[in-house]
Amino acid sequence: MQALRIYAGPKALTHVREHGLMPGHVGVIPGAAGGPKGLILGPLDRFLFGDWLPQSHQPIDLVGASIGAWRMATACLHQPVQALQRLEHDYIHQHYELPEGQKRPSAAQVSDEFGRNLTAFYGGRIEEVLQHPRYRLHVLTSHGQGLLQREHPWLTPLGYAGAFLRNVIHRPAMGASLDRVVFSTHAKLPFDARDYRTRQVDLTLENFMPAVQASCSIPFVLQAVHDIPGAPKGAYWDGGITDYHLHLNYKGLVLYPHFQQSVVPGWLDKALKWRHKSTAFLDNTIVLAPNPEWVQTLPNGKLPDRSDFMTYANDLPGRIQAWTGAAQASQQLADEFAQWLQDPQVDRVRPL
Repeated sequence: MQALRIYAGPKALTHVREHGLMPGHVGVIPGAAGGPKGLILGPLDRFLFGDWLPQSHQPIDLVGASIGAWRMATACLHQPVQALQRLEHDYIHQHYELPEGQKRPSAAQVSDEFGRNLTAFYGGRIEEVLQHPRYRLHVLTSHGQGLLQREHPWLTPLGYAGAFLRNVIHRPAMGASLDRVVFSTHAKLPFDARDYRTRQVDLTLENFMPAVQASCSIPFVLQAVHDIPGAPKGAYWDGGITDYHLHLNYKGLVLYPHFQQSVVPGWLDKALKWRHKSTAFLDNTIVLAPNPEWVQTLPNGKLPDRSDFMTYANDLPGRIQAWTGAAQASQQLADEFAQWLQDPQVDRVRPL
């Protein structure tokens, strides 16, 4: 069974038909939010950043939210293959001890432990990310407005209820509750940000750790990160809230390793199926995603996801085994993409 499916917007499909796909053609690589689902992209990441893209010389914009921001920042480190292998290992083996009598760890406990893990992972190496000669990193976060300006035991749930209602009515209206703040190593964004209220901030040595942690801070699972240096004051949460799968109006050819075909705009759009369709924003995008039938062959018949923390609550070795099995099986995705690049048959490319 083929594991990999390749999808393309109309302009990207024309490009492949006329020119194939070479590493020098790629201008943007996005990294979606999605928690453990991102584990199946590890082999593709290691192939792209370790073998394929080093054959070219052009600047490439890496855009990430949540685990996608962690993946894209890691790709900017020296020896990216080893760094990405460590990310996979550390993510699979993360564990939060449950206090006696509790069914799940507190948001404070998860935030503290995650912050320590980030410090251990990037400590002494942030300059490698900021000064990469080719890769320009853009970390997306969701910045609170109104009731969400500061995290609060009961105002925050009300604020998110308001954000949900605004989003159902009109996605840009959610900007009254949460705006998009992008921490960047480069002055120009690789997408037109007029679709949603957006501010851009320089990514620096001082704000790298809080920006990446904020981009990964799922509301109510982790605590918000407040008052990031150099950025507007207030509370910052997971970048996936505003930009779940980075459905953005990109500039240049986009190569998108993703864990599904649909590129869902925001986390609050998950239940809004009419927003899961492709738009003109993705005309220049090539999506690499797993075959849904192949996904059913993975442990538990699905992608790893956050529900596994509850399923394997008292069985850490069981979760590690399941997630490791899925990550190892995903080598097939990278192998099939490498084979396709040798002979990029257009008939294998499906409309996005």
